[in-house]
Amino acid sequence: MTHIKFVVERHAEGFVAYPLGVEGVVVGEGDSATDALSDARSALAFHVATFGQELLRGLRVIDKMSKDYSAGEVRR
Repeated sequence: MTHIKFVVERHAEGFVAYPLGVEGVVVGEGDSATDALSDARSALAFHVATFGQELLRGLRVIDKMSKDYSAGEVRR
């Protein structure tokens, strides 16, 4: 199983998430961190289905999602 680290950023307009180390444009957005992460994971699944599993070969196995916000900040 390949583990991919997703970055979740909070912006004035909402949240944005993207996977680290994946070639191509894969990004998700949403009103919460959870929505953005779900959207990014869906975009990554589509990207892999379209361009193949070889996109994920050679990625370093890294830890799970990184978060720098408190639980109270997840929903606005």
